[in-house]
Amino acid sequence: MPDTQNAPDTTIEFLYLSEPDMIAAGVTDMAACVDTMSEMLVDFKRGDYRMAGVENDLHGAQIYFPQESPFEGMPLDGPDRRFMAMPAYLGGSFQTAGCKWYGSNVENRKIGLPRSILMFTLNDKDTGAPLAHMSANLLSAYRTGAIPGVGARYLAREDAKVVGIAGPGPMNRTSLEALVAVRPGIDTVKVFGRSQGSIDAYIGWVRENFPGITTIEQVDSLQGAVEGADIVSIAIPSPSGVEHYPYVADEWVKPGALVLCSAHLALEESLVQRARHVADARSIYEAWGAELPGNAHDTVGIWGMALVDRVRDGRMAPEQFEDLGEIIEGDTRGRTSDDEVFIYSVGGMPVEDVAWATRVYRNAVERGIGTKLKLWDKPALA
Repeated sequence: MPDTQNAPDTTIEFLYLSEPDMIAAGVTDMAACVDTMSEMLVDFKRGDYRMAGVENDLHGAQIYFPQESPFEGMPLDGPDRRFMAMPAYLGGSFQTAGCKWYGSNVENRKIGLPRSILMFTLNDKDTGAPLAHMSANLLSAYRTGAIPGVGARYLAREDAKVVGIAGPGPMNRTSLEALVAVRPGIDTVKVFGRSQGSIDAYIGWVRENFPGITTIEQVDSLQGAVEGADIVSIAIPSPSGVEHYPYVADEWVKPGALVLCSAHLALEESLVQRARHVADARSIYEAWGAELPGNAHDTVGIWGMALVDRVRDGRMAPEQFEDLGEIIEGDTRGRTSDDEVFIYSVGGMPVEDVAWATRVYRNAVERGIGTKLKLWDKPALA
């Protein structure tokens, strides 16, 4: 007879965390998220991570759809029309692996749904067993906003008060939350957008959530958002091609300003020359650029791709393309004067999802939040 008394326990259970569960477990705690992202960037800089691809630096795997198809029911190409898997492992204090999976379609908004609907699975790094399967829209939004917050913590002037917002969408909501978390002296927000409805909604949200922001001003141009701002957050999606990207002139940017680029950006050459250029994770842009022949920035509008182009064609020395993890670790100097101007590129990485998912999952376990689901007592195939 089999020795069932000493047989290993093969039961696998995991937590299902709905969006309300995620909120209860702290997914919207921006101050904690900024701290977590700061720790993650140091682990990343040290190389204690793995992402997709043989070089471990791929953003993920994406399904593209055709312009036309002979197959009935196949989705066709459109704005943000894709499915994507974003796997990663993160070491340090995290020691977990996971994958974000999402489908995206801008047409969702017509039926009251977000453009993207995301789920995240967190796994045991050794067995691969699921630890949690969780709603990930807020997870993704907060980790995305927290990365600009880490940049502001290390690059913005400590007395920053005025923020210029260009593109009043969801990305600039969580970005502003992060900026206020690290620079609580912020008292003025200037908002530029393409849609009056989105501007009105953004201003109403700021008034409701940030009583310390006493001045909220709508401006009619990107120039108006940039001029006089201590921190500028630009998140305006645009078609590919530098000529389509939001353009920032040198004379608009005040001494000491920090310009955060979470989407497309083009800069006047004299501004490029007088600013310091820092990326959330330089190696990601380098890996991305290696896949793109010619002018990478013309294809991918994030400012870090312009830096890749400049380094490889000799317009910029490699050491001028700085990495935030190196500044956090003290390998590279941070702000050296009140007048220094920084351009900070935010690209986004799957390890960010793993980091924040791990923290929120551990909170959920400690607080007894979520629904336990059983995968099996004993696997049918072993």
